[in-house]
Amino acid sequence: MQNKVANKNIIITGASSGIGERIAWHIAENGGVPIMLARSIDKLEKQQKLMEKELNAKSFAYKVNLQNSSEIDSVIEGILLKHEKIDGLINNAGTGMFAYVNDMAWPDVEGMFQLNVLALMRTTKLMLPHFLDNEEAHIINIASQAGKISTPKTAAYAATKHAVLGFTNALRLEIKQEKIHVTTVNLGPVRTNFFKEADPNGTYQKNVDRYMLDPDMVAAKIVQHLFTNKREINLPYWMELGSKLYHLFPQLMERLLKKQFDQK
Repeated sequence: MQNKVANKNIIITGASSGIGERIAWHIAENGGVPIMLARSIDKLEKQQKLMEKELNAKSFAYKVNLQNSSEIDSVIEGILLKHEKIDGLINNAGTGMFAYVNDMAWPDVEGMFQLNVLALMRTTKLMLPHFLDNEEAHIINIASQAGKISTPKTAAYAATKHAVLGFTNALRLEIKQEKIHVTTVNLGPVRTNFFKEADPNGTYQKNVDRYMLDPDMVAAKIVQHLFTNKREINLPYWMELGSKLYHLFPQLMERLLKKQFDQK
């Protein structure tokens, strides 16, 4: 199969750990150039050195707090000045918080929307004029299966992922005549440090441990579909089937899956 990633400059947000880190590595392994964004510049620079040592791969690291709009603007402007051409954007950065609506801390809700939704939209909007001038580009937004099925304690988190799905689907329709691929990635639970904040007592992780996706496998699947017309990547497959059934028979599925829905 032709390697579509080689020599492509691809921005990855939230690239210092978890899925974002593994995406960066898979891009580098395929001859692409990961442009890594995260708050932890130390972790990014360590990855840079490892990529150069183990893969002889070029990469770039930029420190940014994506919950700060002015920092987003400044970093994206700097990237566009430094790099003649950017070929892809993977909006991976995100955070979560599991709590009943009555117990939600409002600063946590606002922070989650700023990172999961507004930063993703802002970064995409800033990059879009550049992509429209390219021969080909790809925008990948990491959403969640929670954006398709809301469960107890995920009201705010699921709302952010609903927003990501809505934004991405509308964007795809708006630029369908352009050579810009737009993909949504909808994931079930992935074995990353995401749950340190979302589920600090470990209840959900313990209940779904056997279902957790491997971040390296997820990253490989995403990179495999870079610069292809893939509308959605849905993992695990059985969860996507469940979401389709849920939309057809919501009341029935809520009764049948009550135990699964209450695992948080």
